Amino acid sequence: MMDAIILAGAGNTGKLREVSTAAAEATIPVAGRPMVWHVVSALRKSRYVGRIIVVGPDEVARVDYGIEPGRVVHLPSGETMIDNLLKAVDYAREQPHVLVVTSDVPLLTPEAVDDFIERCKPFEADIYYPVVSKETNEALYPGVQRTYVRLREGTFTGGNLALVAPEALRRGRTVIQQAFLMRKKPIKLARLLGFRFILKFVFNRLGLHEIEERAATVLGCTGRAVISPYPEVGIDVDKPSDLELVERVLAGKNRAASGGAGPQA
Repeated sequence: MMDAIILAGAGNTGKLREVSTAAAEATIPVAGRPMVWHVVSALRKSRYVGRIIVVGPDEVARVDYGIEPGRVVHLPSGETMIDNLLKAVDYAREQPHVLVVTSDVPLLTPEAVDDFIERCKPFEADIYYPVVSKETNEALYPGVQRTYVRLREGTFTGGNLALVAPEALRRGRTVIQQAFLMRKKPIKLARLLGFRFILKFVFNRLGLHEIEERAATVLGCTGRAVISPYPEVGIDVDKPSDLELVERVLAGKNRAASGGAGPQA
């Protein structure tokens, strides 16, 4: 069993403020429950997850998950997402890998979590990151709005979880913080990644293996992209249309569970 870390520090200051007055994104109601509740629910049913560490503000700490004491641990959030991640990694007990998940993926299921972890075996890399093909996404959730990247192997979108080696994060702490601060400064980020890498990306000549190799060079750790058949790992809620989709899907699942019928997407 491994620890899972949920990053729930984001304030509700973006587009979702139009539909919810919740102070934290993680506590925005989704199908009658705080958004983070659904993520915890998926993780607690995973065969691989033990303790769940939630990093977020006080209102997140007040969420009642209805599970045994000690299974969920709350840590107060810091200034940035990277601060929160490193704080949780430092808190987690020593183990080869931890699962890191954002709090805004309420469609996440135990099956999706277990499938991702199983595809990471035998856990030889430092970081594993799921990607989902556009075909898979649109087959199960037609019309869902996602940001896609064209690679040699196909067109993919990224997931919102990762399997990471705590020691690798500690070693790469400075570079990870640097990359995070540069995320909205493309010229500086290009210098970090290399202009040759950026050019190949622009002209759709990058492959998954090249991205893995570049990440290893820049971060000083080994990484692997994992193609997941579960779109739920990447359907995050950051705007009203996302929330509407997720509410509709969960309502359909609830009807199906109660013996009713209805579309799920």
